[in-house]
This record gives sequence, C-alpha cells and structure tokens, in this order.
Amino acid sequence: RKILSNMMDSEAHEKRPPILTSSKQDISPHITNVGEMKHYLCGCCAAFNNVAITFPIQKVLFRQQLYGIKTRDAILQLRRDGFRNLYRGILPPLMQKTTTLALMFGLYEDLSCLLHKHVSAPEFATCGVAAVLAGTTEAIFTPLERVQTLLQDHKHHDKFTNTYQAFKALKCHGIGEYYRGLVPILFRNGLSNVLFFGLRGPIKEHLPTATTHSAHLVNDFICGGLLGAMLGFLFFPINVVKTRIQSQIGGEFQSFPKVFQKIWLERDRKLINLFRGAHLNYHRSLISWGIINATYEFLLKVI
Repeated sequence: RKILSNMMDSEAHEKRPPILTSSKQDISPHITNVGEMKHYLCGCCAAFNNVAITFPIQKVLFRQQLYGIKTRDAILQLRRDGFRNLYRGILPPLMQKTTTLALMFGLYEDLSCLLHKHVSAPEFATCGVAAVLAGTTEAIFTPLERVQTLLQDHKHHDKFTNTYQAFKALKCHGIGEYYRGLVPILFRNGLSNVLFFGLRGPIKEHLPTATTHSAHLVNDFICGGLLGAMLGFLFFPINVVKTRIQSQIGGEFQSFPKVFQKIWLERDRKLINLFRGAHLNYHRSLISWGIINATYEFLLKVI
C-alpha cells in the first residue's frame, strides 16, 4: 500500500500544470501590441516600396496635370531639369504616403472590427463607414501633399529648394494655406477607400486559385493593380483640380467648382482634355497599387 501511494503521488506531481513565470506573463502584452500594429506597419512599408520605385513616373504625370502638356513634353521638361532634380520633392510624398497608407490599412481594420462589434448593421455598411473614416483621417496630412505639389512645379524652383523651405514659405500665410485643396482630397480619399476595400475581395476571388506563395503574390499584384488603375482613372479630373488649387501660394481661396470651371474653359470645354495624362496615370496606378497590395499582403504573412 505504501509503495502504491508513493507511485500515485509521483504521477500527480508529474501531471500538475507548470506555474507560469513572470517573464512569460510580461511578454504576452507586447506580443498582442505587435499584432495590433501589424496592419499599420505593413501599410507603411508597402508605401515606402512604392514611392521609391514610381516617383519619376508620378513627376511626369504631375507636369501633365498642371500644364495640360503631352507626355513627351513633360519628359523633356524633366530632362532639362537634370537628374539632380529628378527626385526633388520625394520627401513629402514619402512621408505622406507611408503615414497615410499606414492609417488607411490600419484604421480600416481597427474601425471595421470596432463597428462590427458594437453596431448592428450589415457588414458592407460597417466596412463602408470604416473606409470613409479612414480616408477622412488621412486628410490630416494634406500639408505634405500640398508641399509636394509646390516642389514638383518648376515655377517655384527659384523660391525654395527643399521641403523645409517650402513649409516655411507657407507659414506667413497662416495654417489654412497648408490645407489648400482639402475638399477634393476628402472626396477622393473617402470614396476611393470605399471602392478599394469593397472590391478587393471579390476581384481576388475571380482570379485563378493560387497554390504557391509566388502565385498569391501575383494575384495580389493583379488585384491591387486593377483596382488602383480603375480608381486612378475615375478620380483623375478631381486630382487635376486639386493640383491646380495647390499650386497657388497666397491669394483667394477658390472653390472646387470655380477652379473646375476655369480649367474646363482653358481646355476648350472638352472632356478628353481633362483626362490629358490619364493614360500615364493608369499605368502608374497599375504598377503602384500592384506593388502596394502585393507588398502589404506579403508582409501580413511574414510578420
């Protein structure tokens, strides 16, 4: 009996669950925090990758939007500016894109979960509201987009040479000068986010089933590229007006309809002239959003 009792005590001791140490308890909150920030980090890295690759294309497109010139003439302008000025103005879009895309993906995920948990509404409605709110929050960083416009416009080359000087030049006009062009940005961000997040899943479902990591990467690139190209073309006239508004320093704050009417008259009242440069924007958006979506989805899997 004594031997049997000792054996039972030994087995009970072996089956007893181990006591968690304080180090493991301390680590778990940090792991949770990393998981919560994952979408923000992936969005930020995807934006950095995209800007570094596509900035020269964006610069050609910008010149076409602002002056209504042909692609060849815009490229010739950049050639005359020289290679030294090719990446002039990259800091504001780099700061703006990494920040806004981190917010776009991160806030969309957080707000979707929050609204789905606390609001009894269809999923498409909560996701749509989350997308609009994420886009509206992105607009906080309008000053970065504003400065990017000024640095890329060769008419301002003699006024300032870097981001700091451009910000300083706007300071004397008041805080409102930094947010010139806010209305078209709010409209563009909100609606494009709704369409991007709403259509991303259905488009990917209609692509061939991916069985390898490289196939998933290709599908994500195609899905993001197609959506980006479509949205870039759809909102191109809004960006034309936004660029014109933001190229001005000081003076009257003109409304969106007034600037649109002015551009419409300048371009001979022809819709096709409003889309001058849209073909280049289509290809740039195809590449940009392909890179962004593929990088984002890839990083979600590896982080």
